[in-house]
Amino acid sequence: MKDYFLLAFNNLKRRKLRSWLTMIGIFIGIAAVVALISLGQGMQNYINEEFEKLGKDKIMIQSKSFGPPGGSSSSLALTEDDLEMIQNVKGVEWAIGMIYKMSQVEFKKETNIGYLIGINPEDIELMSEIQSFEIQEGRWIKPGDKYKVVVGYNHGYGNIWKREIELGDRLMIEGQEFKVVGIVKKIGNQYDDGTVYIPREVMKDLLETKNELGYIMAKTSEGNVPEDVAETIERKLRNFRDEKEGQETFEVQTSEQLLQSFQNIFGVVQAVLVGIAAISLIVGGVGIMNTMYTAVIERTKEIGTMKAVGAKNSDILQIFLFESGLLGLVGGAIGIGIGIGLAKGVEYALSAGGFSLLQAHISLSLVLGALAFSFAIGTLSGILPAMQASKLKPADALRYE
Repeated sequence: MKDYFLLAFNNLKRRKLRSWLTMIGIFIGIAAVVALISLGQGMQNYINEEFEKLGKDKIMIQSKSFGPPGGSSSSLALTEDDLEMIQNVKGVEWAIGMIYKMSQVEFKKETNIGYLIGINPEDIELMSEIQSFEIQEGRWIKPGDKYKVVVGYNHGYGNIWKREIELGDRLMIEGQEFKVVGIVKKIGNQYDDGTVYIPREVMKDLLETKNELGYIMAKTSEGNVPEDVAETIERKLRNFRDEKEGQETFEVQTSEQLLQSFQNIFGVVQAVLVGIAAISLIVGGVGIMNTMYTAVIERTKEIGTMKAVGAKNSDILQIFLFESGLLGLVGGAIGIGIGIGLAKGVEYALSAGGFSLLQAHISLSLVLGALAFSFAIGTLSGILPAMQASKLKPADALRYE
């Protein structure tokens, strides 16, 4: 086996340019696959961690419409009446409602688009069970606060504004001035870190949305199965809103169901992306096959000489399979290095832009799997040329010009 390897290595070394050109397709494909899988796994790990923080006992209720509160689809929105009904469902420990909207936020004559969340100050403690929002400076909004806001981390420490916001600064939202009383600790994604939290009742007045809500979150009381409670909420809310089964304008999901939905969608997207990247591996395999066919033609006399001195068909077959497999293996190793570099580069670039949630996950199984796959591609691509070489007759091969 050592002789086979050394012979294959020396043959490739003699044709350096051709070997490098042949491996291009392999290491481009492997690099793309490794980068996409590592970034995808990193994103998957982040999603799993966030849902672990959320807990398995949470239920999310939201409208199927995508319009903002007060928009053309406001008739489909959830309401505070829905919230009150859900709070009284057996098996629900508590339920809270929020309003959310994109809006212009003005600070020191500078305007940006901000993500607003209207939350009842009395629900702040409950909201902390849903997401780990901790205060960096100041305090949360509390009952009695009217025109006071808490801003995300990037408002105070990021690059949203030319001059970073400090406690006591004033913001203009929908023509109303608000005082900043708190800054949230860094969460790790641009949206949460760029959010502005204001009292729900004040936001209702600003948006003129009456009693509409954008989102309701409920917690299952101890001893109850979240899926059973979710089914009860869906049935009662459907009756309460006088809607037919299958035609609901809302959806109810447990945290585990929501996680599964994320995983299914993400899995399909990642499979499509990896499939597209794998096309270059096919191209690389064709390149290896073409190179090996050329090698068989160039080394016909060499093959005849080896057979004349006692080499068997299996020996010739293994020599060429080692050679093609080595092309795939070396191309794969280079591709893995490039792929890791690409993934880390994307992670760094997004982190610099405020998306620190996306971290590349490089596992040993991914590296070994990519190496094995690239070796397999190379070996399979060399089977037909190797079989052709092994079947050459010594006399014909020695007479070949």
